[in-house]
Amino acid sequence: MKYRVRIDLSFDSEADARLLMGYAREISNKAVSINEGQHNREISFCDLEICRHDESLPCTRLERLEVIKAAI
Repeated sequence: MKYRVRIDLSFDSEADARLLMGYAREISNKAVSINEGQHNREISFCDLEICRHDESLPCTRLERLEVIKAAI
């Protein structure tokens, strides 16, 4: 059994978004991915994006953090 946190928060401030991403990076060493190295793996990750849905445009990914510990 695992405990999973899913967060999708939008901020007006890039600094606030990067603050949360920084915290996620710090704590990611405690996170695990599920079934690493198997065909049904689930990788723990955090994405930092510019969201332009309010302008009817798509998001642009700025940064992605993936938790992969096993040699694949």
